[in-house]
Amino acid sequence: QVQLVESGGGSVQAGGSLRLSCVVSGYTRILGWFRQAPGKEREGVAAIYTGGRTTYYVDSVKGRFTISQDYAKRTLYLEMNSLKPEDTAMYYCAAKKHTYGDVWADFGYWGQGTQVIVSS
Repeated sequence: QVQLVESGGGSVQAGGSLRLSCVVSGYTRILGWFRQAPGKEREGVAAIYTGGRTTYYVDSVKGRFTISQDYAKRTLYLEMNSLKPEDTAMYYCAAKKHTYGDVWADFGYWGQGTQVIVSS
């Protein structure tokens, strides 16, 4: 069983920063952050192998966002810098127990979400 609890969302002005956190329990192989804005499809933002260093980012956040983890603390992070209004969304921590196939596909476990609002 996997449980994920996100925190750290909030409202910021464009150009500001936020750090999201996700406390992870249970066995996982890949951890990720996804987001969904109203009326839009959910999209993968960043992913990382559990306990590893290899990372993946959607093009729109590369260079601005950094995914990381403290394996001992069982905590996943998403550092978001230079935030833009288009980053406004509900952000979800996610996990899966396998590494085969598309790294972005088939995440089976999700947190409750934390809201990020970026104003101009």
